[in-house]
Amino acid sequence: MTRILIDQLEINHGYPFDPTYGYSLEALLSVETPPEPEDFQAFWRNRYAFALQQDPEPKLTLSHSDHPRWKVYDLRFTSTHSFTIGGWVIVPQNGEVKQGIVAGHGYGGREGPDLTLPFENTAILFPCCRGISRSQSDRIPAEPNRHVVHGIVNRDTYVIGGCVDDHWLAVSALLQLFPEVAGKIGWLGVSFSGGINMLAAPWDERVSRSHNNVPTFGNQALRLTLPSVGSASGVADYERRHPGQTQPVLRYFDAASAAKRLRHPCHLACARFDPAVAPPGQFAIYNALPADTRQLFVLSAGHHDYASQSEENTQLLRELRAFFSQGETHL
Repeated sequence: MTRILIDQLEINHGYPFDPTYGYSLEALLSVETPPEPEDFQAFWRNRYAFALQQDPEPKLTLSHSDHPRWKVYDLRFTSTHSFTIGGWVIVPQNGEVKQGIVAGHGYGGREGPDLTLPFENTAILFPCCRGISRSQSDRIPAEPNRHVVHGIVNRDTYVIGGCVDDHWLAVSALLQLFPEVAGKIGWLGVSFSGGINMLAAPWDERVSRSHNNVPTFGNQALRLTLPSVGSASGVADYERRHPGQTQPVLRYFDAASAAKRLRHPCHLACARFDPAVAPPGQFAIYNALPADTRQLFVLSAGHHDYASQSEENTQLLRELRAFFSQGETHL
């Protein structure tokens, strides 16, 4: 067991590498964005335009209504390339819907909606990205290290682009179901979906604020040089077996490159210690955001239990409640 001190917090771990990667907080706040393809912006704008041609045709079925705060609905909608996306929608038991949130999931998927979120007057849509949980498909492997390399030989077939489509179509579904939230939509992401949201957000003006917790896909070139127990290890293994195949495509799927173009308020929670999503990649995303849009919450650790975790999460939820409560009236 190895002991690491972050400020005065002691974190014990058994990983065969240092999940701080030797970075101080000052060094993390200096991680840069890698060079991007010349047609990076054109690629994403064209992809977004294509996705918006899809009618999601959302369908809700009441799941249960006995929760004290929320009514829970099962959700299905159609994404690009005829993928059926499953998930959930929750709406307040009392009060009117004044804003909408699309809440993503990590690479572990999602077994149900999060009924502990501290938001009022909010319809929350929980989509499962293609190939994962309620959106499993025989066209895509579900296991994270295989999912993350599916179609990676071409930027147009890479599964991560399809997952971005799923988040855009989730917004379209939300607007069809609750047209009153137009102009008052937020994104909530964690780990895998935090990176998906950062890739999706700059192009979608329907979304006006976002929070992402320990987001992945930041500074892909650096990320793949760092050992991890997360999906990056799957990409690194693939690159070792197929040298030179991943980087030309991954340059289009760098969340830090996308973050430079974000214009709405963005709240990020980035960890100093994280064995699954290397902190330099997380902070590369934060550092790339325009200074007038960004807010940072520094977590001691991500994807790992630690002594002050409960206190930090309580403080983070307090910030998020205030951040998204502005969504009821923003724009």
